[in-house]
Amino acid sequence: MEKEAKKEAFRKYLESSGVLDALTKVLVALYEENDKPSSAVEFVQQKLGGPSISEYEKLQAEKSDLQLMYDELSTSYKEKCKEIEELKNSKVVIDAFIDRLEDKGMD
Repeated sequence: MEKEAKKEAFRKYLESSGVLDALTKVLVALYEENDKPSSAVEFVQQKLGGPSISEYEKLQAEKSDLQLMYDELSTSYKEKCKEIEELKNSKVVIDAFIDRLEDKGMD
């Protein structure tokens, strides 16, 4: 009995959230297609608004490319920050050296 109650509650949930209606519309559209698609799953995904398998694969490849670019830029940024810090340190040393020279020149 409890199992039936769970099934009924789930059915009501699917109905109230619009899932049953959306799936019914998609399945009717698939049924009414004169030229049946080679991939029924891809057809359903497209009709429900998700990306097709080929679009998904394209997005995954683009994500990988962008991740590589990000990693390269991040590495370059860290290297440039290190170079800037080294230049700042060099400037401090040079400024101190110049100050010492100027102090000795005044003696």
